Amino acid sequence: MDSESGKLGRQELFDELKKHAQTGQVFTPVDISMAIGASEAAVSRTLLGLAAEGYLEKVEVGKYRSTPFQEVPQAEFLKALARASKTDSTRQRDLSEIARLKQNNDVMRAKLLARWRSAITTWRRSSDTVSIPARCPPRRHPKRPPPRLPPLRRRWRARPLPRA
Repeated sequence: MDSESGKLGRQELFDELKKHAQTGQVFTPVDISMAIGASEAAVSRTLLGLAAEGYLEKVEVGKYRSTPFQEVPQAEFLKALARASKTDSTRQRDLSEIARLKQNNDVMRAKLLARWRSAITTWRRSSDTVSIPARCPPRRHPKRPPPRLPPLRRRWRARPLPRA
């Protein structure tokens, strides 16, 4: 790591990400920066770019998992690192936001499907056990007579035509 220019040591970053990929544990930019001796800001930008490229899995805000990174050769990593460093921060934020929204969409879709399935199952169970008669008798109070309708009133009357 060149402390004046803020550049990352590519080999150290590659080795550290491979180590985390083998263990499968979640890590933060602070963990990587402490391990390779780089600035946290530079590591954070790089990890965000690699996550946007699909080489890292963004678990939560500021937390990553490098399981997709296990079988990446070093040459491909260097190309991805170059692409990730060229991507501007707005695009990276947009890509991470799109990924987050897709994940939320999948979660909500799964919840809705589960609700619909349970509602349909409940409905099927209830319709299997309850027999609904074709015509239900009207409910009447035993002591009250049936209601009477008021007499019809005529609203208009035919008027005779005026004589000429």
